[in-house]
Amino acid sequence: MSLISTLKQSILIHLLLTITFFTTGLIVNFFQCILYLSVRPFSRYIYRKINYYLCYFFYSQLVFLAEYWSESDLILYIDKDDFKKYYGKEHGYLIMNHCYEIDWLVGWILCDRVGLLGNCKAYVKKSVQYFPAIGWTWKFAECVFLARNWEEDKEIIKSQISELANYPDSIWLLLYPEGTRFTEQKLEASKKFALEKGITPLKHHLLPRTRGFTASIPHMRGKIPAIYDVQLHFNPADPVKPTMTNLLLGKRIEAHLYMQRIPIEEVPEDDEGAAKWLYNLYKKKDRLAESFYQTGDFFATSGVPRLEKFVVKKRCYTCLNTIIWSVIVLIPMTYYLINLFLTGSVISCSVGIGIIFLFYVGMRKLIGMSQISKSSSYGTDKINIQVEKKEASNKGNIE
Repeated sequence: MSLISTLKQSILIHLLLTITFFTTGLIVNFFQCILYLSVRPFSRYIYRKINYYLCYFFYSQLVFLAEYWSESDLILYIDKDDFKKYYGKEHGYLIMNHCYEIDWLVGWILCDRVGLLGNCKAYVKKSVQYFPAIGWTWKFAECVFLARNWEEDKEIIKSQISELANYPDSIWLLLYPEGTRFTEQKLEASKKFALEKGITPLKHHLLPRTRGFTASIPHMRGKIPAIYDVQLHFNPADPVKPTMTNLLLGKRIEAHLYMQRIPIEEVPEDDEGAAKWLYNLYKKKDRLAESFYQTGDFFATSGVPRLEKFVVKKRCYTCLNTIIWSVIVLIPMTYYLINLFLTGSVISCSVGIGIIFLFYVGMRKLIGMSQISKSSSYGTDKINIQVEKKEASNKGNIE
């Protein structure tokens, strides 16, 4: 094993990366709070412009972990003309499958390569906003936090979408319509529900929950011009699985991502028609997944027009940003911890150990947030799997 490979697997190096990441996040949160109280009341335009860079300082360290630390890459299947004309140049509403621990990070990689990383938004569980650094950053960045209580959530969606659509620069808003990360247990529950309602079950996705989608679309029309259908997969035969742990260990992963731009005018204006449209989109996504799992090719058996793969080069800014923040954070932090331990005081040494332990817990917590084994049980119980009757009262309403 080479020296570099050994260093990449060192818990000490992992702690240094974690200390840099979380300390950067807290510094970013401090400035976000000041801007939120002093600038935002007078100019949301200026607040959002500055906040873009604050978010980038923080997010790009995780993109660095994937692109430079583990040397992972992203292979795209996108219409090249659309890519040159639209990608990164307009507001977009992204609909993505939710099968992997790091699918959100792959989305961030793409956002960085089209220059939108600081303005990527998502629908997020309300509880996440209380998590220091990353949750607080998302809160100041105006992500859409949902309580999974429909009466409350529909008002949140209405107000937040209207706000995001008025951003001065392009944003991408990510939705996982399946509502929770894919597991075999949840798939079986989804299939059972579909059969009970006379709906054709999906093989590789959970049935999309349409209410968030149909509630969002009316507030986007005329402001967010396109929906982006995003289908992400990793080669199932690859011995290196797509997890945060493997990225932290420096193991290379290759992601394959199909993406299609769809003008928002193609979505029917009525809720029932929009719900049917989303379900039909998921049938297409299921065919793409089936083809990829069977042949390693999105297009071989899916019936979707073939797009040639191409790679958008990674940018150097994530690497430079991480190096700069490492210097800013680690030099004073190391000096402080060494002084604590050199005092020989039991209290000082305990404080130093406590600080290191907190960062270690933060690292494990960040990894745990993305682990499939620790994902939400949302969708596996009888109550949570219910959808509006009008969306699935009979097969004819949805197929």
